[in-house]
Amino acid sequence: MPYPNAPIAAVEPPRVNRTGFGIGLMILGFMFFSVADATAKYLTRDFQPFQIAWFRQLGLLSAGIWFLATRGLPVLKTKRPGLQILRGCAAAMSASAFIFAVGYVPLADAVAVSFVAPFAVTILAALILRETVGIRRWTAVTIGFIGTLIIIRPGLGLLHPAIFVVLAAASLFAVRQILSRILGPVDRTVTTITYTAISSVALLTVPMLFVWQTPASGQQVLLILLLACAAGTGELLIIRALELAEAATLAPLQYTMIVWSTGLSWLVFSQLPDGWTLVGAAIIMASGIYTLHRERLAVRQRRHQ
Repeated sequence: MPYPNAPIAAVEPPRVNRTGFGIGLMILGFMFFSVADATAKYLTRDFQPFQIAWFRQLGLLSAGIWFLATRGLPVLKTKRPGLQILRGCAAAMSASAFIFAVGYVPLADAVAVSFVAPFAVTILAALILRETVGIRRWTAVTIGFIGTLIIIRPGLGLLHPAIFVVLAAASLFAVRQILSRILGPVDRTVTTITYTAISSVALLTVPMLFVWQTPASGQQVLLILLLACAAGTGELLIIRALELAEAATLAPLQYTMIVWSTGLSWLVFSQLPDGWTLVGAAIIMASGIYTLHRERLAVRQRRHQ
């Protein structure tokens, strides 16, 4: 999935306000995630999605190992171990579903559709967390889904049916974000990321053993290393960005992935989205940014109560 494992909505406020630098790191982080997604799509020609997802999560695991090496075993101290493991399982399934889908669907289209996730988060927050969602946010959610329908255009047969697997991946990401909101007040961000890394790799190891295919060329090895390194680097850049600038300021930057993915889709796969897809993506971006804005206002209102 084209999203960081860092729980953006739940990170602590930055100690030092270096917003400009944080924004730059955030944009770079999402660029690396786009590179990881493009590499994963390329690897679907030779490997099964579970194995590719396992390689990708190894990049996240390297970040977890770095935290353990630099901050020690207290990183693993958690008040909700069951929810931490569940979040890692959701991350593993989300990544696997997205990688399966991009094996059949153009990268830019898949990334654009995956951005229904923030709207799914809003719905789940209302249903599970009992958060109050006003008419404006519900309207933004509705408009966002209309944008998604414009991209998919169900019934016309313009996109492979695997595009609906992207919706499943986005829904799993939304579950992961809801778990982040629950864990945010009780566990540190580095703890959540480390548990996500360990549990997701552990879960993916089981099916990966049944589909394992040994890389047969140096090019495949290099692509696998690129996948893991890009994913790990993107994760670390975004974590650092969240330490320098407010999460509410950085969250809308996730939509830069649509730009990065479109460029990579053209450069690597000679695929460009059509006009209707661009229209749908623009609607999703606009309604998504508005949703984030309304959520930020809602958080501020709760803090003042």
